[in-house]
Amino acid sequence: MNLDAKKLLQLSGANSGLSLLTRGIEKESLRISLDGRLAKTRHPQALGSALTHKNITTDFSEAQLELITGVHASPEACLAELDRVHTYIHKNIGDEHLWPSSMPCIFPSEHESIPLGQYGSSNIGQAKTVYRRGLGHRYGRLMQTISGIHYNFSLPDELWNALGVHDQEQRTDAYFGLIRNFRRWSWLLIYLFGASPAVCRSFIQNLDHRLDPFNEGTYYLPYATSLRMGRLGYQSDAQSEMHVSYNSLDAYSKSMREGLTKTHSEYAQFQPTADGEYQQLNDSILQIENEFYGTIRPKRTARSGERPLAALNNWGVEYVEVRCIDLNPFEPQGINLEQIRFIDTFLLLCLLADSPEDSREETARMDRNQAAVVEKGREPNLALERGAKTITLSNWANELLTQCQPISELLDTAHNSKGYGQSLSKQLRKVESAQQTPSAKILASLSMLGSFSKFSLQQAEKHHEHFLNTKLSEEEAQALTTEAEESLKRQADIEANESVPFGEFLKEYIKLT
Repeated sequence: MNLDAKKLLQLSGANSGLSLLTRGIEKESLRISLDGRLAKTRHPQALGSALTHKNITTDFSEAQLELITGVHASPEACLAELDRVHTYIHKNIGDEHLWPSSMPCIFPSEHESIPLGQYGSSNIGQAKTVYRRGLGHRYGRLMQTISGIHYNFSLPDELWNALGVHDQEQRTDAYFGLIRNFRRWSWLLIYLFGASPAVCRSFIQNLDHRLDPFNEGTYYLPYATSLRMGRLGYQSDAQSEMHVSYNSLDAYSKSMREGLTKTHSEYAQFQPTADGEYQQLNDSILQIENEFYGTIRPKRTARSGERPLAALNNWGVEYVEVRCIDLNPFEPQGINLEQIRFIDTFLLLCLLADSPEDSREETARMDRNQAAVVEKGREPNLALERGAKTITLSNWANELLTQCQPISELLDTAHNSKGYGQSLSKQLRKVESAQQTPSAKILASLSMLGSFSKFSLQQAEKHHEHFLNTKLSEEEAQALTTEAEESLKRQADIEANESVPFGEFLKEYIKLT
């Protein structure tokens, strides 16, 4: 790996745009009852419409909230908005709490009773529920309740100009270079921020889990970092047949199109019921683009009626979505400033370093490295594959973090702060001592408290109390109340103006144009 010194020099100027990097966060959390079980209640009316609210929606389950920030040019502003949305939610969900861990809580033995997200009677609302019904058939409803952080990151015009990147085609190529490097090195984020080394026994019922018993209904692996990102998380045999190339937009589009159009024989069995209830959007390997699992995605805001893949092809990459960050159960918001600052630094490293083309062979190596770090990341002298050779995780991590040093210095200069350098120092200490990682700290807490459920429930109670004691200004509270009310009106307007039968709508909705 070679970090381009010329690019670093180009970013050292006063107008480099480093202070204008933008990021947004999407954070999933399960609503739970006081005993730690999945909430059975509908999406609270006070939170508005899950279909149209700009900050609060649901993910797979009706009980799985998704909190969405806007786009922010400072880490502090991004986290502040996430804090406000959390505060509003906790003040409007009664006795319910938010589960603070990525791996889910105590479940009923009958997983089919996990409620799907509901979005009203409009065609688009029905399509969202049908998509989730399809996910449940394909992968099981339990897997879909795993929660995490999605981190959206984009570069400003000023930074592109400083790097001599002047048109959208060049930007798209540069984003794909970032993505290729990210996939090579994303194991580092899993080691540094992985926070799911243990699971509740109710999650692994009837699974070939290959975990060790911890105590009181908890299973784990002694050196695990993020079980969410491994065999028990978002994995798919059907998708493993796909090789998605990130060598160019054209290559990516072709491989994704195959997944979106190729029928998968096992999915063909999920036909509409006798009363016409759709069981999935289609029987392709992927119903829609969002079904594809990966640690990072190229993204473009789609226009009305435009498919995500079509938007990418029409307009190029606008930002990237990082998807391998666990919820941090020690933080009320699930993520903190230290993490945000390091993710920014790391993503810039991925952009500025040489980025060779990927291949099927390298993708297989990446998958093996990720599996090793997921299950054994804190094991002393763990070896990873780099090309045809092996290298210890600690040596490779230190190499990457050393390359991050000049980038963190540039970011601190641009932001007139010391935060980026301090964050990098904390990551170096985690490599020096695995006991400093969140996964190790969680296992230490489990040893004291007795189980994963007790630990998570205690953290949920602490976070709930924290947000109940957090004050929103009158203006902030009113803005969120107004958005909730207006979102319900927007949903009602959509439903009132519906004219096309759902079957016809669905044909257009899944058409790749």
